[in-house]
Amino acid sequence: MSKDEFSAPEGGVPRTPSGVALAGGRPRLDVGRLVALLAGIAGFLVFALMPELPVAVDPLGEPFELNKQARLALGLFVLAAIWWVFEVVPVGITAITIAVVQAVFNIRDARTALTDFFDPAVWFILGALVIGTAFARSGLTNRIAYRMLALVGERTAMIYFGSFVMTAFLTLFMAHSAVAAAVYPLLAVIYSAYADGDEPTRFGKGLFIGMAFTAGAGSIITLFGAARGAVAIGLYRDLVGREISFFELSYYMLPVGVVMVVLLWLYMLVVFPPEKSSIPGLKERARELHSTLGPLRWQEWLTLLITLTAVVAMSLRSVVPLLGAIDKSAIILATTVLFFVFGCLKLPDLESLPINIILLFGGAMSIGFCLWQTGAAQWLAINWLNALPTDSPLLFVIGVAVFVLIMTNLIMNVAAIAISLPVALAIAPYLGVAPEVIVFAALATAGMPFLSLVGAAPNAIAYQSRQFTAAQFFRAGVPASVLLILVIALFVWKVWPWMGMPVTVEPHL
Repeated sequence: MSKDEFSAPEGGVPRTPSGVALAGGRPRLDVGRLVALLAGIAGFLVFALMPELPVAVDPLGEPFELNKQARLALGLFVLAAIWWVFEVVPVGITAITIAVVQAVFNIRDARTALTDFFDPAVWFILGALVIGTAFARSGLTNRIAYRMLALVGERTAMIYFGSFVMTAFLTLFMAHSAVAAAVYPLLAVIYSAYADGDEPTRFGKGLFIGMAFTAGAGSIITLFGAARGAVAIGLYRDLVGREISFFELSYYMLPVGVVMVVLLWLYMLVVFPPEKSSIPGLKERARELHSTLGPLRWQEWLTLLITLTAVVAMSLRSVVPLLGAIDKSAIILATTVLFFVFGCLKLPDLESLPINIILLFGGAMSIGFCLWQTGAAQWLAINWLNALPTDSPLLFVIGVAVFVLIMTNLIMNVAAIAISLPVALAIAPYLGVAPEVIVFAALATAGMPFLSLVGAAPNAIAYQSRQFTAAQFFRAGVPASVLLILVIALFVWKVWPWMGMPVTVEPHL
């Protein structure tokens, strides 16, 4: 398909390769890459060789000591973070390194470390990517792209806005991983109408990074956006004894999500201003191309039917006991089977799946479980929360949110919630902090990991565009994360109390 038809290049939007460059047929040393490689190894060795670390004591007086495996897990955590951010090797190879180091240094046995690469959460990512492939192959992606471009017009600022609002809106009803996988090929089609060559552009960076960021912002609003909400509510019920309803969560999180989507749109316009203010003739051309598609074909109807059936089934798991017994990963993988059974996808589509991204999430699961099972994660959480100020409820809540933000950028957000909330909720009554505000602040930051590719599936899916490096994503994410914390602080200080959420309680003595 030609550029005039707004088609995405094979495998996404190309990027000039980085790393070792060739000059006159001879390799040239990349000093920055070498420094990052050695820094990661040095970080691991520091923890491997240090004798002891201080014992952490939780609010109930229980001590947490770090054994050798836990110290090695922290070192591996540092190595993986540095290598991922600076792309010392492909992100999937860093993921494999995580399993190799665990086995070689006996942090965990090889079977356990590698089994995490096939955790149901990783299979969920695979199923989401297959849905995106099916949408692109059936032609639904082009149909939706043309319709959207005809609505938002030719101004690139409004293309940003339309893409981000659409992404956030879809996460109200389906997992943000699946949304990102479905939206990605759509954005690739839109971008192909803008790009004049193969080089990355500011518009490309803003479009795909913005998609990842706003997928997170939208996913906090309902329980359908991600599993972290259900986990947090379950912990709150077990530890506090009160239920947070579906509508109560959405009532408090909707304004946060809406504010963040708007701010992220403005942020992308400032950080990644498009090279072109508009694409002349785009709106009319999109209408013409949409009209040539004609009515929906059987393959499009079938792809929609299979996908919507899976979305409805996953949405009803919390209210239909029969569906609740089925893991959501099995439901979304059923779509993969059906796509191939009914011929919506063929063998080349299976072979084109981004193994680098799937390995990336396998490694993220492995390091997350490694930190959890060795006790290193609990030790980090207790030390961080014990160091927070005790004379200001606002600073304590923000401190909890910052910890969750840091952890969710490097391990699964569900794990970040699971290790931080029990400790924070145990400390809160003695400081006069209401437990509700801790849960909602933690959920907001857990949903928006803007710093690393492993923080959330949409981040890694956006990386397929080859419009940005992991380091560029990190640099864009630092101000966005600061913006998020400022928004959370405003809500904790003024907005949520005005909406009726308790922030302080009578402290326990």
